[in-house]
Amino acid sequence: MKRKVLLTRAFQEKPIKELESKFDLEIGSYERNLTKDEIIDKIQDKEGIISLLADPIDKEVMNSGKNLKIIANYAVGYNNIDVEYALQKGIYITHTPDVLTEATADIAFALLLSVARRIIEANRFTVGGKFKGWEPNLMLGVEIFGKKLGIIGMGRIGKAFARRAKGFGLDIYYYSRNRIPEEEEKKFGAKFMGLDELLKISDFISIHTPLTKETRHLLNKEKLDLLKKSAILINTGRGPIVDEEYLIKLLKDNKIFGAGFDVYEKEPFIPEALKKLDNVVILPHIGSATIETREKMAFMCINSIEHFFNGKTPENLIPEWKNKLK
Repeated sequence: MKRKVLLTRAFQEKPIKELESKFDLEIGSYERNLTKDEIIDKIQDKEGIISLLADPIDKEVMNSGKNLKIIANYAVGYNNIDVEYALQKGIYITHTPDVLTEATADIAFALLLSVARRIIEANRFTVGGKFKGWEPNLMLGVEIFGKKLGIIGMGRIGKAFARRAKGFGLDIYYYSRNRIPEEEEKKFGAKFMGLDELLKISDFISIHTPLTKETRHLLNKEKLDLLKKSAILINTGRGPIVDEEYLIKLLKDNKIFGAGFDVYEKEPFIPEALKKLDNVVILPHIGSATIETREKMAFMCINSIEHFFNGKTPENLIPEWKNKLK
């Protein structure tokens, strides 16, 4: 008998066919994210669930899934899941680490280039029929080459971003919970420093740290006030790492040059004030949105669930579960 699995929202056709061949699959929706009440209703008889980062998998949801044994989160992050309660109940949690590193680093660098050279603003200007010919002061942006880049979080994605930055001739500085080995610092030409100093000297800042209790509002009012007027802030990490309301105020008052967002503090809500600014580029959380990456993420979830139901330790366990099994 096939195990009952809930996929909260459909992804690509190839991994769905794989799921259907291996499990008794229910797809929650093809067109939208499920509400919490809908997840509670559909999870009643399921032994496994493939959830999205937007799905609230809390105590109430887990208690509703009386047969639930494994949660495969279709994301690297898993702050949508009550991990402590899942550990108590013995419900395994997996995620999709490593696979989206390059895609996310690409989008972060695309945001940096777009903000620095005012690409979206210039596109709107041109499409709107305002371009009348070359002008000496038209859409003046800032150069990337030779500037100071501050990376917050020097994990896999931070390092991939640094690799790209090195090719653009940027001076690289970083702040991270753990200092990387000296040979890696030399490879990237990166210098470790404290957060305050990094914010003060950097022309560009890119956020790549995970969201934890310690990093929530890591960039608060006090820290954001350290930024140069010419600074550009890029966030492809997690929205709540930044005090979004105060950052919008700085952008509105032209206290910094610009910002690029792929994540938001109260996602999917995006403040109207942010949408109206010309000195920002805002994206709909597409850091991992390549055909190749999303398909790999789906198959990682499938493999994790399949391993578990075959009596093996599931692949890609979150660190908290790895620690518990030691």
